[in-house]
Amino acid sequence: MSTYLAAEDLSMFGRDPWWLVVVKAVFCFAFLMVTVLFSIVWERKVVAWMQLRIGPNRHGPWGMLQSLADGIKLMLKEDVIVKRADKVVYVLAPIVAAIPAFMAIAVIPFGPAGNEISIFGHRTTMQLTDLPIAMLYVLAVASVGIYGIVLAGWSSGSTYPLLGGLRSCAQMISYEIAMGAAFASVFLYSGSMSTSTIVEQQHDRWYILLLPVSFILYIVTMVGETNRAPFDMPESEGDLVGGFNTEYSSIKFAMFMLAEYVNMVTVSAVSTTLFLGGWRAPWPISGFWEGANHGWWPLLWFVIKVQLLLFFFIWLRGTLPRVRYDQLMKLGWKVLIPVSVTWLMLVATVRALRNENYDFADIALYVGGGVLALLLISFVADMFRVKAKTAEQSADQQPGFDPLAGGFPVPPLPGQELPAVPRRRPRRDRELIVSGGSETVSDGSTDGKEASDG
Repeated sequence: MSTYLAAEDLSMFGRDPWWLVVVKAVFCFAFLMVTVLFSIVWERKVVAWMQLRIGPNRHGPWGMLQSLADGIKLMLKEDVIVKRADKVVYVLAPIVAAIPAFMAIAVIPFGPAGNEISIFGHRTTMQLTDLPIAMLYVLAVASVGIYGIVLAGWSSGSTYPLLGGLRSCAQMISYEIAMGAAFASVFLYSGSMSTSTIVEQQHDRWYILLLPVSFILYIVTMVGETNRAPFDMPESEGDLVGGFNTEYSSIKFAMFMLAEYVNMVTVSAVSTTLFLGGWRAPWPISGFWEGANHGWWPLLWFVIKVQLLLFFFIWLRGTLPRVRYDQLMKLGWKVLIPVSVTWLMLVATVRALRNENYDFADIALYVGGGVLALLLISFVADMFRVKAKTAEQSADQQPGFDPLAGGFPVPPLPGQELPAVPRRRPRRDRELIVSGGSETVSDGSTDGKEASDG
């Protein structure tokens, strides 16, 4: 790897005949569709296993054709168009949401950049195409998909879809900022934005080991970007009755679901390419088998990694409850973005020190000092913030808060506190309460004596 910039050799791309380009495009489309059909069944099976249920077991062997049956059912259902909808935008919105989901796979490498395989006697690369700015293309395509969701909510002519579209727009834009910062760390280490070059730079060590914070950031942001649980705010059934797709049915509803699952496969493929070595075989296999990274074998390792990340999506859905929308936005703006920008600064500092030929001890000293300084500044800022907040609450406190105002429980507003709960007094402070007058003898010993004397 060059000191400043990795050498990009993209001359092998763009030389395929037109029929081979069509074959590759059909393969990419079929790969996404088959993976989506499998992922839907796999998700239902895994969640059923987690919840001690049976899951789909009727259509096909072990229920593996359940998603295909669901797709056929949705296509045959009645296609309803809302009377108040803007019909042109209403019909185009699912298409705008689905098409960008398929486009990002064009720059994902399934194998080495060399002429490793032969298709109908023609040697070619295992990638549809590559660009010097391939990852910027992926970010741009992902951003276009937001328009489909927003237009779907607006064109439905209903309140709940509009709210769902706006929530989705705010969520996806918020998480794309942290995603871009996580990408930038990979660009600094690889010296390139080309996907094939990024995979080539991981020949000795995957970036999940060099950039673990970037990997964690991207994992969180890709869940928020795809609107999956626990970040499925735009589709939260209890809040929005389905969200932006409430007024959709039949094939148009199916296209929204297709876009969601294709986006899951796409972000998993991007994560595999950037952090998990792409098509490269795992370490134990690549250590003793030289042919593991040649021929058609890289396609197998790539598919396995993508399926493991899809299982992570399913695991989250079956494990974590849905968060509130304010918690979702607070995580995006107050946690992910500051952490991603700070981490990007640290990575840029390390790369600059390495380019200046500093040894590891000096780099660790400078980086550790910077981290300690940031932690100290944040600690002091938090102390002053807590003191200011406490003083403000004590000044603005409203003691006359009634939690049962209006006849039903009411939560306190900011600055209000619940009244103190009356507690039972300790046993030693209680008074003896007896029935009768104040002169009543509670002992009973005198009465017994008089009875014996009589």
